Amino acid sequence: MINWQIDYRAIFTSHTRSKGMKPKSHNLLADGTSISDLIDIEMREVKLRTLSDQQLYDLEQQRIFGKTWLMLGHESEIPNEGDFVQRFMGEDSVIVSRHKGEIYVSLNVCPHRGMKITTHDAGNAKVHKCIYHGWAFRPNGQFLASPVADQCMHGTIRDKEDLGLQQARVTLYGGLIFATWNIDGPSFDEFLGDAKWYYDMLFCRSDKGMEVAGPPQRFIIRANWKAAGEQSAADGFHTLTLHRWLGEVGNYKKGEEEGEGGDLTPEMFGAEVSSPHGHALRCIDLGRKIRRLTGKNPDELSTEEKLKVLPPPGMNPEMVEQLKKNLSPEQLQVMAWMPPQVGGMFPNVLFGFVYIPQADGSVVGSMTLHTYVPKGPDKLEFTNWIFVEKDTPPELREKMVMQTIQLFGTSGMVEQDDSDTWPHMTLTAKGAQGRHSTLKYQAIYETDKPDGWPGPGIVNEGFTKDDTQWHWWLYWYELMTAEQ
Repeated sequence: MINWQIDYRAIFTSHTRSKGMKPKSHNLLADGTSISDLIDIEMREVKLRTLSDQQLYDLEQQRIFGKTWLMLGHESEIPNEGDFVQRFMGEDSVIVSRHKGEIYVSLNVCPHRGMKITTHDAGNAKVHKCIYHGWAFRPNGQFLASPVADQCMHGTIRDKEDLGLQQARVTLYGGLIFATWNIDGPSFDEFLGDAKWYYDMLFCRSDKGMEVAGPPQRFIIRANWKAAGEQSAADGFHTLTLHRWLGEVGNYKKGEEEGEGGDLTPEMFGAEVSSPHGHALRCIDLGRKIRRLTGKNPDELSTEEKLKVLPPPGMNPEMVEQLKKNLSPEQLQVMAWMPPQVGGMFPNVLFGFVYIPQADGSVVGSMTLHTYVPKGPDKLEFTNWIFVEKDTPPELREKMVMQTIQLFGTSGMVEQDDSDTWPHMTLTAKGAQGRHSTLKYQAIYETDKPDGWPGPGIVNEGFTKDDTQWHWWLYWYELMTAEQ
């Protein structure tokens, strides 16, 4: 039996609870409860209180959203000089702007009196001017001037170079914009770790890359952000119950001759990748779909043949050559075998690069990313981006966008299911008794990676289990109890 819990116990050898020591004051909540008491490492349980506590939420703004890399959008949303969008890093509003070809992320707080610099969701501006007292800033956050220049209304105590907008550390990854306030912390590649090998297969696989298919959808859900965040860590189990209609009215069928009707259980087999930093990927076996499309045993086909039979979402057979230029032979092997289709990036990103069976027997892919932006202990903003490859043919692009709108996001049938459960979890977490209940992650893999699996990281084969979500909570725990 392979028990990955043993590896993680080593990380927490300094855990005060295991040594019987008094918890450090920065880990104590107002009622005297230690953050350490909210997670039972031995039993793999998390107190439901974590989904409702105001003080815990406030600490998360500093220790998680102030420390980790956060996804803010895609560079194709701001293609031109001066383009900007307003986004959020935790509860901090930021301006994501393009200036001289570079992308900057600036705290949307005027250093004069604290007014928002911009109140617009998006736009184009050569200069960002605060409406309160008129202080002006370049798109890169550099302070330009205040009105009435001869009166020097910004004073002389501070140099003008010190009056710019606070800057986050920024990186682009496959066109996705990530930023962090942890200026001297781990690099983005270090943050992704082994999971990057798999994410490259999604975001860095084509010659021209992805682009957004319009502005993201946004809506408010009365739920704690972690209810959505931990589900994004590759929870496959709920698909069988919460989304069972996919099998009843959709085209997820193994074939009438195989007598499985709309059973979704076969879709839950594959490989799952866990990460020490809470990232997670579900890699679902494409063998059944390839067999249905070709009538052949997938093992009889080459990697290239399988990829041309069932190209990744956003691609057609002619684009498969791009995969060979951008991915390694080992990555191509996984793409044609068990590609990553659903999962997340810690703390609040979900991706879905899924293959959806159609009524005519064909398959059309969807490419979507969500972020769950905290707006309070019982409120989150759901943001949904729809993506296509820049080279996606127009007819395929139209099908992908329509299908993704119907399944995911504001009007998506899948999201209608998920967004109904998270508020109920948040409400039960407020009860005097309910808050002491626990979230349980006790379905544990007893397998290793599949035979011949070439990818790195913590990989387990079989029916979906709780390991990926448990690793998500372990990283939350590590950040929340770290020395400040």
